[in-house]
Amino acid sequence: METAAEYAKRRETLNDQVLFQADLPTKRFFALDHDVYSEGALPKKTKELMGLVASTVLRCDDCISYHLTESVEQGASDQEITEALSIALVVGGSITIPHLRHAMAFLDTMERPGAGSREA
Repeated sequence: METAAEYAKRRETLNDQVLFQADLPTKRFFALDHDVYSEGALPKKTKELMGLVASTVLRCDDCISYHLTESVEQGASDQEITEALSIALVVGGSITIPHLRHAMAFLDTMERPGAGSREA
């Protein structure tokens, strides 16, 4: 599995390639995506956890990795992430289970305070 650090590097490189070739509507969409997750009436951490739920329900592992990274960066605890993923499971059903596995495996590649490996 790709580590969080490897994912971040790959994402940055590919976003640079996309934006180099992008037309104005694509650049506006990227800007909108960035702006909607900014601090507002809802804290950025809450928005990132919401993004994590939506990404899991939509079954986008790349998006799950991104929102996990951002959620942890915003100070989300393992318990908050687990609860968000539980909401995703209830909303998305059993088809989201492989994506929950991805989320947990990816989370284990991330350095975060007070976290231990889930491996038994």
